[in-house]
Amino acid sequence: MAEPVAIRKISSILDEMNQMQDRIMRRAYDLFERNGRLFGRDLDHWLQAEREFLWKPAVELREGDGEFVLEAAVSGLDPKDIDIEVTPEDIVLKADIQHEHKEKKGTLHICEFESGRMFRSIHLPKKINPDKVKAEFNNGLLRLTAEVAAEARAKKIKPEAA
Repeated sequence: MAEPVAIRKISSILDEMNQMQDRIMRRAYDLFERNGRLFGRDLDHWLQAEREFLWKPAVELREGDGEFVLEAAVSGLDPKDIDIEVTPEDIVLKADIQHEHKEKKGTLHICEFESGRMFRSIHLPKKINPDKVKAEFNNGLLRLTAEVAAEARAKKIKPEAA
């Protein structure tokens, strides 16, 4: 059965995105410094810094029947730990992820689970009504439905004879 997830309306995500970008930029510069200040690896440093700070879940955004449907693969998270923020133009998904090994017995050979922060910002192609967004979580899949704002919908106009 799908479990409802709380949604918070905000006016802008710009400040939080700028803070995240600043943290990534500082870490990328640290990597540049540690690797001997070699030029030409800027993108590699940026992507490594981004991976250290963020987990970006796979998403799919569809539009139909006057609404957007956003699905995000967030397996392993508890729905109550997912923070969803919406503006008329954006949907932001956030969560803190902690991975711990509960038992120390035996030898750990591989562990690709990471701790960190999930952060995914989706800029919508049309405005939505933040009051009409619904979210549910089922089997590791977060599904949001957002009604397209009335002013963003296409209008049909019939020509009149002159």
